[in-house]
Amino acid sequence: MSQPDGTQSRSEEPEARESALLAAQRRFLRQIIDLNPGFIFAKDRQGRFTLVNKAIADAYGTTVEDLIGRTDADFNSNVEEVAHFRRDDLEVMDTLCEKFIPEEVVTDASGHIRHMQTIKRPIVGPDGVANQVLGVSTDITARKRVEEQLAQAQKMEAIGRLAGGVAHDFNNLLTVILGSSEILSAHLGAAHPLQSTAEEIRKAAERAAMLTRQLLAFSRKQLLQTRVLDLNQVIADSVRMLRHLIGEDVEVVTRLEAGRTRVKADPVQLTQVILNLAINARDAMPDGGRLTLCTRDVTLGPADAQGQPSAAPGDYVAIEVTDTGCGIAPELIPHVFEPFFTTKPPGQGTGLGLATSYGIVQQSGGAITLASEVGQGTTVVVYLPVVDEVVEAPAPTAAGTSPGGRETILLAEDESSVRQVASDSLRRRGYHVLEAADGNEALEVAAAHHGPIHLLVTDVIMPHLGGLELAARLARERPATRVLYTSGYAETTATLRAALEAGVAFLAKPYLPEDLTLRVRAVLDERR
Repeated sequence: MSQPDGTQSRSEEPEARESALLAAQRRFLRQIIDLNPGFIFAKDRQGRFTLVNKAIADAYGTTVEDLIGRTDADFNSNVEEVAHFRRDDLEVMDTLCEKFIPEEVVTDASGHIRHMQTIKRPIVGPDGVANQVLGVSTDITARKRVEEQLAQAQKMEAIGRLAGGVAHDFNNLLTVILGSSEILSAHLGAAHPLQSTAEEIRKAAERAAMLTRQLLAFSRKQLLQTRVLDLNQVIADSVRMLRHLIGEDVEVVTRLEAGRTRVKADPVQLTQVILNLAINARDAMPDGGRLTLCTRDVTLGPADAQGQPSAAPGDYVAIEVTDTGCGIAPELIPHVFEPFFTTKPPGQGTGLGLATSYGIVQQSGGAITLASEVGQGTTVVVYLPVVDEVVEAPAPTAAGTSPGGRETILLAEDESSVRQVASDSLRRRGYHVLEAADGNEALEVAAAHHGPIHLLVTDVIMPHLGGLELAARLARERPATRVLYTSGYAETTATLRAALEAGVAFLAKPYLPEDLTLRVRAVLDERR
């Protein structure tokens, strides 16, 4: 009540101060809950919001004032979600017990799914009855995405280990099959009625060899023979091949930026990646369309490299392969890099194209991503680290050299059947072959041999003493002996990788006898 002079009475002053203090406290509490990025809310028994913060209002595409007095159903079109929230709210109020919900989903106003971790607690009145529930939800969407990426990476690694182990054993078997079929074919002669059978055995073994190479590429256990390449040139060379592979109804467009395009990679495997992606794109455009290949410089930060364990933050050159095809359903995209997974009809493809590309890119220190929408096409982006080194010319091939000779070769191979095929092939070309079942035996054989040993052909992985250590020990006694490494598996050490990068002679299993003899002749004829 005001006095005649317009001033307030003494009794009204405490009330005004208390009212101002309460208003200030409300503003302060409102600022606190609105600054919280999680959802803070209270609801009554009818599901109406009695308290909300700005985060939940933003998620529902409205304001705090508009949300008060309304329910989830007024803003969330997912009936199942709304019913789930309602059951939980009533359970908390009826049992008077706090409830922790480790994960629930909320569809926001834009239709995106948010993963939330929620605590709900009853608000109990003086009568001991709870007519409201208080909830605090934390958005764990980003954390869940990282967890899924980690789980996917672990699954891919486990599959890769299995694939690498299987490929190792198969490569030894296929070396024997390929070698034996070639020896059989040579003995039978062209006119023999079983010559066609021997040829079918060889063709089947070659198809199986391609499958194991793909498995090794996926599992990142393939020995890459890398050199510095101009990526734009590799793509230009690949496009010339592509035009004959993908048909005239697919338009091929290239946009190659003249930036930092030098990378260190295996040229054969990198070409395989480009061809795999292009052929996948062609298959997604059965009625024709456009295939676009672009290159551009890009810098990946720590966040960009998430989910790509082989890619460190830094400078990369990106290859974008885009098609105008049918696209891929969202639920299938997490599986596209898994081996033998395919969206193609039965009998069309092995499901190893993207898996192989994934393995090659990862082993090359890069990253690969895929984005797609149904009916809108697909874009695959390959990131390869740039280098500032000079582009290297390709190594000369062994074409035109004589496959035979009279030199002495020490053959160290722990698989007896592989050793038998290799030694027979070399002896038929005139070489004198000394055989050993492992590295220790090879040293004993070399010590007992009094003449020169011109070449050591050794498997990389052997029991007791591997090929690298064998070559190093033999070099102390016989420095003039040259070395050719073979392997069907690449659980490699840093030493072997460094040796391969330095240009040591290497022959991957499985190999044909002709491949072996040509490579042996080329190594023997190399200038020191």
